[in-house]
Amino acid sequence: MPAESVYKIIELVGSSEVSWEDAAKKAVELTSKNVRGLRIAEIVEQDLKVEDGKVVAFRVRIKLSFKYES
Repeated sequence: MPAESVYKIIELVGSSEVSWEDAAKKAVELTSKNVRGLRIAEIVEQDLKVEDGKVVAFRVRIKLSFKYES
């Protein structure tokens, strides 16, 4: 009989001065230090922080899932 699993989904915003990819990577790596068993990262939204007409940060909203353990 297959094992049943439950997964929890959290939403985060990562930021980087370099790129959207770097923002996502930083968010996942930081979260993995505090949350075990990360499984899937889904980019939900991307945006830019603009100051004085210049891009100063890349931001990504990410949904991360991990196996729920009671």
